[in-house]
Amino acid sequence: METGRVNPDRRLDAQGITGLGSVYYNLPEAALIEAALTRGEGKLGHGGALLVSTGKFTGRSPKDKHVVRTPSVEDKIWWENNTPMSVAGFEALQADMLDHMKGRDYYVQDLFGGADPANRLDVRVVTELAWHSLFIRHLLRRPDADEIDSFQPEFTIINAPSFKADPARHDCRSDTVIAINFDARVILIGGTEYAGENKKSVFTLLNYLLPEKGVMPMHCSANHAPGNPVDTAVFFGLSGTGKTTLSADPDRVLIGDDEHGWSERGTFNFEGGCYAKTINLSPEAEPEIFATTSMFGTVIENMVHCPDTLALDFEDDSLTPNMRCAYPLDYISNASKTALGGHPKNIIMLTCDAFGVLPPIARLTPAQAMYHFLSGFTSKVAGTERGVTEPTPTFSTCFGAPFLPQRPEVYGAMLKEKIAKHGATCWLVNTGWTGGAYGTGSRMPIKATRALLSAALDGSLAAAPYRTDPNFGFEVPTHVKASAVPDILLDPKRTWEDQAAYDVAAEKLVAMFAENFAQYEDKIDDDVRAAAIG
Repeated sequence: METGRVNPDRRLDAQGITGLGSVYYNLPEAALIEAALTRGEGKLGHGGALLVSTGKFTGRSPKDKHVVRTPSVEDKIWWENNTPMSVAGFEALQADMLDHMKGRDYYVQDLFGGADPANRLDVRVVTELAWHSLFIRHLLRRPDADEIDSFQPEFTIINAPSFKADPARHDCRSDTVIAINFDARVILIGGTEYAGENKKSVFTLLNYLLPEKGVMPMHCSANHAPGNPVDTAVFFGLSGTGKTTLSADPDRVLIGDDEHGWSERGTFNFEGGCYAKTINLSPEAEPEIFATTSMFGTVIENMVHCPDTLALDFEDDSLTPNMRCAYPLDYISNASKTALGGHPKNIIMLTCDAFGVLPPIARLTPAQAMYHFLSGFTSKVAGTERGVTEPTPTFSTCFGAPFLPQRPEVYGAMLKEKIAKHGATCWLVNTGWTGGAYGTGSRMPIKATRALLSAALDGSLAAAPYRTDPNFGFEVPTHVKASAVPDILLDPKRTWEDQAAYDVAAEKLVAMFAENFAQYEDKIDDDVRAAAIG
């Protein structure tokens, strides 16, 4: 049985996927929620939100992601960062997965990756779980009825959590697998119910395809001034650094919270929704995001809730610190209707420094911006990836190494060229620890971060007095007028009780930066090399 809107010539059997049970095409939210509840995939929460569990995997499995090694991609893929899979292994995997799918029901969503029609990707997502179909319907962009009739999938993602891979037969690491075949234009996902694998697979595709068109893909959130898309800001950062929270500023228009492109026309969102962390989510600090957790169709992942009232517990992280909600972009009242912006006027690089060494904000030269972009220093936040249980210092180049198919210099060169062409001002913002390292200090106050960002974006921070940081060489404001940010917070060393211990921590972090950056020194220009520390 096949139901839902689809061009008859674009059905799964036309792609060679046959023998399935019922296939449901492009079902809307209400139908998907009904299906998920009927199948026992979740519970109906307050306001019609859908409460689900992702099972034993509550984060991404980056070590189980593979790229099929074919001649056409051999010289383009960054193999040190992308585990290869043989063509024979992929063909066996695909055959076995399609055989496993026979007789089972599946849900299909035909969606766009990208708000810019000139640069979007037509993606078909086939899921075993109805709630996965709802999730990806939120997170990608929905075609209208006419576009569905003419939709031609450029890539197909098949997600079958009940399928277990065989490492020996399928040339993979474990029974969990994410396999990308750029030649076959197919991604296969098995052995995990974590929905984030779906959206990050699309991001990986765009990271591979768009540079060939001169478009820079970015792991960032973005917003712009009301009525003025020219005043656009982008916020680079890994999960847990504040991309979603800080871009959802009620005084600015939200373009998107996680993935964007920078083309010759400006900035555009890849997605149609947001995927926000809900741990310690507060109606006071983040009212717009908090409100989505009781809106119809919002997917609530891995949150502890009262069994009787279904009230959500935003502080109980016993299931995972990586509890999340997924909702369409228009659930945020100040979200852009077009998801388009201008060329970034300000570029913010967010880092969660578990050492407590970096200042809350610093101004970067273009060379320093590329240095910190390639370094991608942050701390992996607990739960985001399997096995991460506390903040772990890491270097994730371009603030998104797990999603980069090509070498980081490709993306770094694009950033440098676009900054030079469009004159963006660059900032490094630490949302991590102050007053000491993790376990001793405390998280940077979000009100202070918001105040500093507001001053940076409205231009007033440019007039502040600055000092040169002795460890990293960037400029740090020493006082911010008309702000509740105390001067002591701007100088991280002064926030430590044991300032000698700060010097030791700073020396350690500087050495980590230098050691990490050595891998790029023969691939970058002299000005960026001069900006390197150590």
